[in-house]
Amino acid sequence: MKSVQDTYLLHNGVAIPCVGYGTCDTDGEVTVRSVKCALQAGYRLIDTAQAYGNERGVGEGVRTASVPREDIFV
Repeated sequence: MKSVQDTYLLHNGVAIPCVGYGTCDTDGEVTVRSVKCALQAGYRLIDTAQAYGNERGVGEGVRTASVPREDIFV
């Protein structure tokens, strides 16, 4: 791996990013800003879980980022 944009090829032919940005222990506006910054920095995999309770912030960060949604794995 040389870049956050490197990928692994899955058995179904989909290429998924090797590195993801984790959103554990973030909430509210911090989550929105951090997701947007991660996407601007080149991350395309956002690692989240319902247990984190920050779905709204992750969603807002993805929606308001300047990266097309189809280029992002959540």
